[in-house]
Amino acid sequence: MKILTPAQIRALDAYTIANEPIKSIDLMERAANAFVNWFMQQFPASQQRPINIFCGPGNNGGDGLAIARLLNRKYYSVEVYVCEIGGNRSPDFEKNLKKIPSRRGLPVTTLKEQDTFPNFEKKEIIIDAIFGSGLNRAITGYWAMLIQHLNALPNEIVSVDIPSGLYAEAATIGAVIHATYTLSFELPKRAFFFPENQDRIGNCYIQPIGLNQQFIQNEKVDNYLITKNSVQSLLKKRNKFSHKGTFGHALLMVGSLGKMGAAILATKACLRSGAGLVTVHVPKCGYTIMQLGCPEAMTSVDAEEHYLSDYPAIEPYKTIGVGCGIDQKEATQKALFALLQQVDSPMVLDADALNILANNPDQLKHIPTNSILTPHPKEFERLFGKTMNDFARNELQLAKAKALNCIILLKGANTAIALPDGTCYFNSTGNPGMATGGSGDVLTGLLTGLLAQGYTPKSAVILGVYLHGLAGDLAAKDKGQESLIAGDLVDYIGKGFQNLKT
Repeated sequence: MKILTPAQIRALDAYTIANEPIKSIDLMERAANAFVNWFMQQFPASQQRPINIFCGPGNNGGDGLAIARLLNRKYYSVEVYVCEIGGNRSPDFEKNLKKIPSRRGLPVTTLKEQDTFPNFEKKEIIIDAIFGSGLNRAITGYWAMLIQHLNALPNEIVSVDIPSGLYAEAATIGAVIHATYTLSFELPKRAFFFPENQDRIGNCYIQPIGLNQQFIQNEKVDNYLITKNSVQSLLKKRNKFSHKGTFGHALLMVGSLGKMGAAILATKACLRSGAGLVTVHVPKCGYTIMQLGCPEAMTSVDAEEHYLSDYPAIEPYKTIGVGCGIDQKEATQKALFALLQQVDSPMVLDADALNILANNPDQLKHIPTNSILTPHPKEFERLFGKTMNDFARNELQLAKAKALNCIILLKGANTAIALPDGTCYFNSTGNPGMATGGSGDVLTGLLTGLLAQGYTPKSAVILGVYLHGLAGDLAAKDKGQESLIAGDLVDYIGKGFQNLKT
C-alpha cells in the first residue's frame, strides 16, 4: 500500500472529484459515512454515550460537521463545538454547517479565543476534527491550550483522519491531540509509523472512501505499507518434483558460550522458512547443543571452544547469516572481516556482527551489495549515530542504505525497511509481545532461509518481516502477548505461511 504525502492526497482528492466525477461536498459526505460506520461498530448507540465534536474551520472540520449530522440521525446524543480559528472557513465547511438540523437536538456552540474550555463526564466521547493533515506549523496560544485541556480530560478521543496538530511528514512541534483512536481515510500517513507519535495516534484504522485507484497506482512514492496482498504476490510456489537442493543451502555463523540459545532460535527459524539445507557453524561448546536441539541442521565446528574464530569454505552455500550470539572476541572480529571480504553475494548481518562493525566503521565498505542489516534502535545508533527524532533517523537510515548499497531493516513496531533505491517499507504485522529476547534471532534465521531459496533480497526482507510479525500475531492470539517467547515465533511460522495462502 502506498503512503502519499499531504500534497499528493490533495491531488488525489482533486483528481477523484474531477474524474469520477463527484462534487467535493459529496466526497466529504462519503468520508463522513465511512467514519460513522466504523464509529458505530466501536461505540454502539445502545451505550448511550454523549459525543462532543470539535470542528476547525477547514475541510477536516467539515468532515466533523457531516459526522455530527449523521450520528445525530442515528440517534446518538451529539454536541458540536465550532472553533473560530482565523477568519476563513472552507466552502464545504460552510455547506455542512448549514445542513446541521436545527430541531433535532444537535446543539452547536461556537468557541472563540478566551472562551472557557468545556468539561465533560468521563463516559462522554470527544471527536477531534480541528486540524487536518495539511498542518505544517505549531499550534500555539488559545488553541494549543484547548488541545492540552482535551488531552488532560479522562475522556476517550477519536481523531478524524489525523490527530490535530500532528505533522504528517515531519517531526511535530507544538500541541498535539493524544487520540485514543485515529480513523484515517483511504491511505495511512507516514507519521503513523514512528514511535514518537504512538501516544498521539492511539489505535489507528484505515477506511476506504473510494478515491481514484488509477491515480494511486500511477503516483510515484517513496514510502509503502506492507500488506497481506502485497506479500502474497511474493510467495514462491513449490514444484512437485522439487528436492532439498532446489531450496538452497544456508550457512549460519552463530552462538558462543552462554549464547547458544540464539543459535538454536536462528537455526530453527531458518529451517522453518523452507530452506532445503541448513549448516550451522558454532564453537566447540555448541556442537552437542546443536546436534540435540536442531537435528535437521548440519553442524560445522570451529577450532575454538567458546567463540568463533574462523568460518567454513563458503562455496557450498547460497547465502550466509551471521551475528546471533557470537560475542565480540578479537578472533571473532577478524573472522568476520575476512568473511566480508570473501563473500560477494547478499548476507544477513545481525546482533554482534553489527556491534563489531559499529566499533570498526572502516569495515562497512566490505559488506556485500544488497546484504540485509537488521539492527534494533540501539544497534542502529551505535552503527550510524544519534538523531534528534524518528523522522531524522529514518532519513539517516535511507541515506546509509544508499551509501552502503544494502538493505537496512530497523526493528520495532512497524519495522522500517530502507532500500538502496531510496524507498522505505513499513511493516503492518507484529505486537508488543514480541519484545522479548530472541525475537531478532528468529528474524535473522528466517531471512537467511528465504535468501537461500532464491528470493531476491528485497522480496526476502519484505516477506520475512511480514511473516515474522504474523507469526507473532498468531502466537499472541493463542498464548497472549505477555506469555509470548521467541520460540513461539518459530512454532507459528508454518501457520503464518498457511495464513498467507488463504
